[in-house]
Amino acid sequence: MPELDLLVLGDCNPDLLVTGAPQAEFGQTERIVDDAKLVIGGSAAISACGAVRLGLRTGLIGVVGDDVFGRFMRESLVERGVDVSGLAVDGKRPTGVSVVLVRGDDRAILTALGTIEELSTRVFDRAKLRTTRHVHVSSFFLQHGLRDDLRSVFADVRATGTTTSIDPNWDPREDWNGGLLDALPETDIVFANSEEVRRIACHEEVEGAARRLAEFAPLVVVKLGRDGALAVRSDQIVRAAALRVDVVDTVGAGDSFDAGFIWAFLSDRSLEDSLALACACGSLSTRAAGGTAAQPTLSEAIAA
Repeated sequence: MPELDLLVLGDCNPDLLVTGAPQAEFGQTERIVDDAKLVIGGSAAISACGAVRLGLRTGLIGVVGDDVFGRFMRESLVERGVDVSGLAVDGKRPTGVSVVLVRGDDRAILTALGTIEELSTRVFDRAKLRTTRHVHVSSFFLQHGLRDDLRSVFADVRATGTTTSIDPNWDPREDWNGGLLDALPETDIVFANSEEVRRIACHEEVEGAARRLAEFAPLVVVKLGRDGALAVRSDQIVRAAALRVDVVDTVGAGDSFDAGFIWAFLSDRSLEDSLALACACGSLSTRAAGGTAAQPTLSEAIAA
């Protein structure tokens, strides 16, 4: 039996979450905001925490620095039950950090990459990937050290029966490929939001973009925010609605969505049920500030 249900590869960094942020401007001005707090950040780390809340035995592979931010992330993940034995420490570079400026339902994210881009096959044992049922990669476009090898990594683990998924997230360079399309034939699930899928597929309409990506990967899942989500598999299209909740903060909602879908996928749920559970996880996670504070348990997600 595999040691873990899920291994998440990707960004592990804190978020400095600033709420009530005014329109950003320079000119040596000072503005007062509602609140600021240091919370678990990085799509990979947030997804891992969400999966643990749902009951999956989950580990995280990433890189942090030997500094206060790195220690914060390691300690916070351990408190939430994430296996951090695959978390490498780089003594030369600082841990990445994101400053998230939140104003209402909009946000801007300023990220210093630090160790985020240091993840590569040189810093983890590929054999560890064979100890899990599923491997998920977050923030593909930030993984400069990993993406060239990702297709071969996925091919290796899939040969042993392990399934795979990618959530590329936003591409700060706006290239929207960087080897992603090359990795998709070895990817069981591709996650993206509506803007990302249109840009990756070079198609203006969301459903058409998802269909185009489904020519490369067997299952494409698109997060539509308040409009729920859709999934494309071969000629099948499934849609699900988002829950109506009092939204406090949408940071990390897509990562919690990913965790919910992966739980359902590993539990052999139907595509319809998988999408509905993922939408519930994403929606419920918005009830509090930060990506992990309101992530639901499995019973809460199912009851919703």
